[in-house]
Amino acid sequence: MSVEIKLNDRFARVELLQQKNNLLKIKVDDTVYDIDLMHTDDGTFSIIENNRSHDIELVPLDHPKKYLGYTLYKTFEVEVIDAETRYLLDRVGGQLDSDEKSISAPMPGKVVRILVSEGDQVTKGQTLIILAAMKMESEYKAPVDGTISRISVAEGDTVEGNQILIEIE
Repeated sequence: MSVEIKLNDRFARVELLQQKNNLLKIKVDDTVYDIDLMHTDDGTFSIIENNRSHDIELVPLDHPKKYLGYTLYKTFEVEVIDAETRYLLDRVGGQLDSDEKSISAPMPGKVVRILVSEGDQVTKGQTLIILAAMKMESEYKAPVDGTISRISVAEGDTVEGNQILIEIE
């Protein structure tokens, strides 16, 4: 599983290579790290890397997957940019509130699961479809309240980037 992390103004690709309980092997850009990660409190994490301990508190902001991070000496912004976040940012020009009435694939991938049927009533934020791309599954949610008017794909289908998957009226 791989995601992009924005830390203040720096971008890094983070890939989980191996996990055994709280022991992780991760790759950050081109460097591999062995870390011991513990979720100690709500939003607080203890990370041990190379015999050094780091305590980090992550406080969610109003923007999805965006946090303020606090350590003993620093404050920083953290944003997790996974396929779903990139899709939302690309579709609505960086604004996550939208009147968009369809779900499109952000990149080529495969339909893993469709959670609705044509004619279903949906609410904004409800998960409609799950896609797999780049060894990662992402959930795509209804951008508005409405009724599913058309589903253009089936489970197991391969999809292209920008292909419309589900339409809402």
